Parts: sequence; C-alpha cells; structure tokens
Amino acid sequence: MNYILFDGPFRDNLLPFTYTRPVADIRVGILSIREKWEAYLDSTTTTITEDYLSDKYPMVEMEENIMINASFLPNLELSEMIKSLEKNQAIFKDEDIIAFFTNEAQDDIDFSTYEALEFNDDIIKIENTWDIFSKNGEAIQEDFNFLTKDRKSKPIPSSNNVMAPENIFIEEGVEIEFATLNASKGPIYIGKNTLVMEGSLLRGPLALCEGSIVKLGARIYGPTTVGPYCKIGGEVNNAVLFAYSNKGHDGFLGNSVLGEWCNLGADTNTSNLKNDYSEVRLWNYKTESFTKTGLQFCGLMMGDHSKCAINTMFNTGTVVGVNANIFGSGFPRNFIPSFSWGGHGGFTTYLPKKAFEVAKLVMERRDIEFTEQDAAILEHVFEETKKFRRE
Repeated sequence: MNYILFDGPFRDNLLPFTYTRPVADIRVGILSIREKWEAYLDSTTTTITEDYLSDKYPMVEMEENIMINASFLPNLELSEMIKSLEKNQAIFKDEDIIAFFTNEAQDDIDFSTYEALEFNDDIIKIENTWDIFSKNGEAIQEDFNFLTKDRKSKPIPSSNNVMAPENIFIEEGVEIEFATLNASKGPIYIGKNTLVMEGSLLRGPLALCEGSIVKLGARIYGPTTVGPYCKIGGEVNNAVLFAYSNKGHDGFLGNSVLGEWCNLGADTNTSNLKNDYSEVRLWNYKTESFTKTGLQFCGLMMGDHSKCAINTMFNTGTVVGVNANIFGSGFPRNFIPSFSWGGHGGFTTYLPKKAFEVAKLVMERRDIEFTEQDAAILEHVFEETKKFRRE
C-alpha cells in the first residue's frame, strides 16, 4: 500500500515551524512524525503539503493510496487499523479525519459515501505549536517503548551516577562519563554517537538524538528532546529542538520549541512564566492575533534559521519567525516576524541575500548543502510574511 501524509487543518496553527516543512516533519518525542509513521507502517511515506514545499517534499501517488493526517501520532492499534483499510473506508477520531482510502486522481472526497470507522483509544494529536512541548513527555515514552522493545541497551559506563537504569537506553557510539542520569520520573534515550560531557545532570523524560552534544555541566530535565546534531548546555526544561540547532551555553530555555539551524547566544534566557501567573497567549499567524494557550508555562517558539546574540532576553510566550536575527539589550516584543533584524530598539528587514549567505555558511559547517530548493522555500516565506514586518 502507498501511504501519503497530509498536512490537515492544523497546518497554519503550527506556523512558524510549518513555513519550512510539512506537518509530518515536526519532531516530537524521539522521532519526527514521519519517522514514527514509517516505523509503525514499515513503509516509506510521501507528502501532500503546500505547493511551494512540494519540490522538496513531493507526493508519490499510486493506483491505491491511504491518506494519513500528519497531526496524529501513530500507535500500534491505529497503525494496524490503517493497514487494514479498504476502499471507501475512513477512520475518524471524534470529528477529525485520521486516515482514508483513495484511488488515483480521486480529487474530491465525499466522506458521506465512506464507511466511517471510529478510533476510540487515546491518541496524541499535534494541533498547536505548544502541543510540541506540552505533549512531549507522552510522545517520548511511546517512542521509547517502541524503539527499545526486545532490544538491549549498551552498558552505562560505571563512572556515571544512575537512578532507574531500567528506564535508560543507550545506543552504539555514545560517549558518557561522570554524568548523573535520573530516569525515575521518565525514560532517558541516548541516541547513536552522542556525546554527554562530564558533570551533566540529566533527568527524564529525555531524548538525546543521534549526534547531539551535551556540554559540560548542563542541567537538562524533561520532558525534553534534543534533536539530531544539536548542541545543548546551561539549564533546559521541557524544550524541543528539531535538529542542527544550538543552545550551547549558560542561560535558561524552558517550555519552548526551536526549529532547525537556530542558535541561541551565550546567556540567552527565556521567561516561561508571567509575573502575574496568568495564562500565556501566543501569536497565531492564522488569526493574526494572540491566542489563549490554556498554559501557565510557555516560553519561546523559534522558526528555522533564526538566531539571537549573547545576553538576549525573551518575554514569556515569544514567537520568532523564520530567519530572524535578534540582538541588543532589553526585551524584544513577543512576536518577531520572519526576516527581522534587530531587537528591543526596533527591527529592519533582514534581506534574503544576506540571510542566505549566513545559512549557506552555517550548513556547510555540518557538511550539508544549502540548495536551490531551500532558497526557493525561504524566498516564498519572505514574500508571504511581508505583511507582518514594518518595512
């Protein structure tokens, strides 16, 4: 069967992260949503997404296809139900469509003609940016159970101080000495070729993905995900870093999400609690207003390729778009549009030519090419987000 992941109705609620990727390529837990589905289905997937993303994330359609709403995270029961879907059948969770069977070139789907199958078990749904960190603990646990089933962890070196070792899994190529690992409150997963430097304090639920580096004396407590090839240091609580992003120095990051190729300068601090303890509101690109989150704790949402200088301070509930460059004293406002350059004193436009030069250099350091596809996507984002900048 051919499986296609589609963005679904929550794509705009997940901006700025979905400016540069389909919903399926958001990371929550240990794996990205796409990686989860491919593992559970034992199959590759393709994507239905925005036109400007489709060159990098194409769709492959065959004679018979199963479409899956990428906002839903798989589990064993759901994946088996999807594998057994037949023509004119669709799976729902309450009012939301999870998956349906379709034929090639079947553009208009009339679900009233479908047999509706209800999925009654619990399932994780990612429909807002803050779900990425607030549901991360549950997602880490499910991924941990799936990835480690019937497998044996590499041994934990004896120099480490360990609590609940049965909840710790170490892949091959890991370097970890003289660290403290406390998995009594949730699992700790340490991916391939990860480096955990001496004096680090790690408390689960925690996922350190392949090639990530934990700096000397870091204090990381979960639920936190450090994505592939990220560097992390200082104090981190309930944060998700997608991949290739760095928070390598002292400073606090809490209840936050960073996309790819982000960098937080030394002693950057995020506030995750308002002084009056009131509910946090976050910028919503769809409504072009600040939206209630229902959360008391919420820090920073930062889109791909955005960076900030040393000693940057972020207010509670700050949203930073794609390719922003933030510096200077004081608190910048809590919505910073894509391709903004500046800080508390005001912003100018960060022109694509200069932004792309930086992106190319940053990616070359990790032996990854900044492609014409990448440039075209970011050019589109620049044009689409003009209305938010004061140009």
